[in-house]
Amino acid sequence: MTNPLSDAPSRVGSGLRIGVLALQGDFREHIHAVEAAGATGVGIRRPSELDDIDGLIIPGGESTTIDKLSRIFEVRDPLQKRIAEGLPVYGSCAGMILLANEIADPATDLDGNPQQTFGGLDITVRRNAFGRQRESFETDLDFKSLDFSAGESGVDPVHAVFIRGPWVERVGPGVEVLAQVDPDHASHTATLHGVARIVAVRSGQLLATSFHPEVTGEKRVHELFIRMIRGEA
Repeated sequence: MTNPLSDAPSRVGSGLRIGVLALQGDFREHIHAVEAAGATGVGIRRPSELDDIDGLIIPGGESTTIDKLSRIFEVRDPLQKRIAEGLPVYGSCAGMILLANEIADPATDLDGNPQQTFGGLDITVRRNAFGRQRESFETDLDFKSLDFSAGESGVDPVHAVFIRGPWVERVGPGVEVLAQVDPDHASHTATLHGVARIVAVRSGQLLATSFHPEVTGEKRVHELFIRMIRGEA
């Protein structure tokens, strides 16, 4: 199932330059997604490349690896500064973990130090919450803030793919819950323990999802992010 952009692709993201953190993970798919929306997509690996973008996407991948490489490439501190200054950022899967202020079950290095995040979102996430790679699954989600895509029958659900995805265990004041996985409509009901799990949130200029819209042809999450950058959402 795919969803077209609500306007002509050449108009939705036209004139915007959107960076995708290209240290590790599925950054190419996100670049293709924003380019399909009419924006210019650029891979970001160096601090200087953060200066000329309107927004940034942190892709899925290995959150610990992206964290380590951000230090090696000296992009971590400048990125934290840009986030604090209000740079619009969308984090997908590992990107959600890296935007979270707190990880419930952080990985540790050889010295026992817990992994760190870029922060910005007042949430607590749990890594690999839905299970390992072999337990990946798909489901349809009711997703708030997509009214721009409404048709005669309303807003279609978002078809979401979860691959070792996190979920959100706590949201702070000012964090809006956009979507949850209902245990009655997911393949991992034992993991969910009968409780709906938060899988998409927004706070100000920051957006995060546990799932990967870039791999399904679902365009509306990227369009929502573009509208956030423009101040239209």
